[in-house]
Amino acid sequence: MRSGGFVSVSRPVITSIVLILSLYCFHVFALKSQLLTRHGGVTDLNAQDTVINYETCYFDQKIDHFGFLEDGTFKQRYLVNNEHWDQKGGPILFYTGNEGDITWFCNNTGFMWDVAEDLGAMLVFAEHRYYGESLPFGQDSYSDTKHLNYLTSEQALADFSVLIRELKRKVLGAQESPVIAIGGSYGGMLSAWLRMKYPNVVVGALAASAPIWQFPDMVPCGDFYKIVTQDFARSGLNCDINIRRSWKAIDNITATDDGLQWLSGEFSLCSPLKKTDLDGFKAWLQETWVNLAMVDYPYEANFLQPLPRWPIQVVCKHLSFDPSSVSDYQLLGGISEAARVYYNYTGNCPCLNTSSTATGNLGFIGWYYQACTEMVMPLCTDGVQDMFEPQDWNFQAFSDECNSLFGVRPRADWAATVYGGLDIASHSNIIFSNGGLDPWSSGGVTRNISDSVVAIVIPDGAHHLDLRYNNEYDPHTVLSARIQEVEYFKLWITQARKLQIPG
Repeated sequence: MRSGGFVSVSRPVITSIVLILSLYCFHVFALKSQLLTRHGGVTDLNAQDTVINYETCYFDQKIDHFGFLEDGTFKQRYLVNNEHWDQKGGPILFYTGNEGDITWFCNNTGFMWDVAEDLGAMLVFAEHRYYGESLPFGQDSYSDTKHLNYLTSEQALADFSVLIRELKRKVLGAQESPVIAIGGSYGGMLSAWLRMKYPNVVVGALAASAPIWQFPDMVPCGDFYKIVTQDFARSGLNCDINIRRSWKAIDNITATDDGLQWLSGEFSLCSPLKKTDLDGFKAWLQETWVNLAMVDYPYEANFLQPLPRWPIQVVCKHLSFDPSSVSDYQLLGGISEAARVYYNYTGNCPCLNTSSTATGNLGFIGWYYQACTEMVMPLCTDGVQDMFEPQDWNFQAFSDECNSLFGVRPRADWAATVYGGLDIASHSNIIFSNGGLDPWSSGGVTRNISDSVVAIVIPDGAHHLDLRYNNEYDPHTVLSARIQEVEYFKLWITQARKLQIPG
């Protein structure tokens, strides 16, 4: 799944991360606009002069929380801002890190920075093991499956729990601080699961764009790509129809060597296409359309790539041909211009690289391994209700490729076993927010489960839009969602303080 995000696992099967503990901190501060440019964040027109000020800290974390043979430790990175924190038990907003560099997620989670002063909150952004600088075995962490064995969501949740408890134990004034977990995408799944598994550690969780039900036998595997298609269908006349037709056009034109050469030139590819590259080229385009659906934000942003506001609308201006009369060459010329909106909006890219679709801040190998073990998320297409070539979900083929890549086989039902699957009514104090434009909402919780496990749906929101900085172009639906989220935070904080035992 991608986009702070996920790397989707599909074609052909996989193609598509002032505290004194036992360590040390480095002080970092800069203007937000400078930091976001440096780390790939969004350009926020409303907050150009806002200062981001955090400390980079490291904590000695156990490599294995659940066994006793491996007794080693590694340095887990986390970022802290206590500028607005009420040191007499003010809350801690704790970001549960995704599959990538934590500074990237810190810079793209403006909601936490926006609400910290109102809540009197400390902000903590914890990096997920095996991503960024938090490598359990240093340079050997990805050397083989033996070293990757400790890359699991359960170990990551234990990391977060141990770190929170140590923060509350060691930081003066934090002993009575209620902790709220916050995360988006895979990080949102982790925030929800942290509340479920460690309710003694966090008083509540905001799980934004968290597809906790995108697992076998929970939701239809085709819903994800239906939402992608709907996004394009609503953004321009004939847009989805022409993308659906483009796959056959690619086959027709690449039937000859001259056609292959023409297509490579038309897309300004860095490496000319060969016959054996066609599946990969189609997968690259498919993931391009998926990524656009996830980051279809109402303002210019630089999350996965630098993009215009409402980028799918811009893409669809190049794909408004009459399907009954457009030639294959005209159609693919439009597809190439549409792809450039995603890959070369700035005009600074001399050629398009089909081996890359997003920022380098995400840890793709680590996520592939997680998908090949416990994060088994079926996706499929039928070419009728979506704009893609038909592709069934084939668990055996998926398992075989995982075995070929890593020497492991996935446990299809493990997530349902360990996290409860569809049966989450016994839990409390969790917000599941989802955007109607986000394909990952297909596996998200979009209805209230109980009075305290609630869903907030943002009809015109893309992937965890509510976690981003306030922006003058934000639709009223996301502004309303953020207000609701803060009201729930305040309720949980009040409840937690009433339950605290004096002395």
